[in-house]
Amino acid sequence: METTVVKEYTFKDFTSDQEVRWCPGCDDYVILRAMQKALPKMGVKREDVVFVSGIGCSSRFPYYIDSYGIHSIHGRAPGIASGVKLANPNLSVWVITGDGDALAIGGNHFIHVLRRNIDLNIILFNNEIYGLTKGQFSPTSLVGQKTKSSPYGNTQPPFSPGELAIGAQARFFARIGGNTPKEMTQLFIEAEKFKGTSLIEILQNCPIFNDGCFTQYTSKAVREDKQLNVEHGKPMIFGKEQDKGLVLNGLKLEVVTIGENGITENDILVHDAKEQDTTLHQMLVRLQYPMVTGIIRSFDDATLEEREDALTAEVKANSKFTKTDDLFFSGGTYKVE
Repeated sequence: METTVVKEYTFKDFTSDQEVRWCPGCDDYVILRAMQKALPKMGVKREDVVFVSGIGCSSRFPYYIDSYGIHSIHGRAPGIASGVKLANPNLSVWVITGDGDALAIGGNHFIHVLRRNIDLNIILFNNEIYGLTKGQFSPTSLVGQKTKSSPYGNTQPPFSPGELAIGAQARFFARIGGNTPKEMTQLFIEAEKFKGTSLIEILQNCPIFNDGCFTQYTSKAVREDKQLNVEHGKPMIFGKEQDKGLVLNGLKLEVVTIGENGITENDILVHDAKEQDTTLHQMLVRLQYPMVTGIIRSFDDATLEEREDALTAEVKANSKFTKTDDLFFSGGTYKVE
């Protein structure tokens, strides 16, 4: 069997000649560069990479990556990406979407691509606002949030993308701050390695219409104390002094301090991203202090493609038909004179 040798790329190989047009200070620039740095490390040929986006600021992404891309219609990127992947399973397919694009008009497509577990990757830019259409509240906007379409305060409770995704049977869910390019680059690589639908929520700042929406978690001054970056098989410890951790107190997660009240590192919960049961993963995505980042869930399961292939093989094996004519002339037939 001939081995395919993939050229050694650099981020420049994935940088298109298009002018990048986002607002100054937007985290989208960080996400783009992190992806351009991650792609050369994935071992995938440039011509085998496809980015599919919907509508929104994030959806300009395919123009800026020098590979194949589709700028599709509002909310429908998962459906189009599914078709691309099923038509050519050898492709590395990425869906680029925002909280409005994915969770409002695209909500139906979003939950169904997750439950089907097609082998593709979704990057969800969450800035809790509609940016491209100039600042209306989105499905992740907070109650009371004043926007162009809610001048007296939003009255609709927000979706939690992670909670929604795990409820839709997502096998891979990760979350990361929009100002952490190094960690983001590694997450993209891990998502590509995962066999099935991977979803990464990026806490992305919109400096124009929702500036500082995640500052309480992502600011460099507080990040170590307010975020818990989980790793499979490691204790869930955080804090500048690495002295805080999570324990299970009854049916609730509780923050404790190592060294106080007899608490040792051995008492801290060890993260299991591969656990099939979603109970603890749901608790982690709901947690507000600390905000949990990193790969929260990475459960290996059969993909849609594998299930379809297995069914096709079973039907073929048990079929009495060997060619199309056998099927055409089977059962009750009649002849028109």
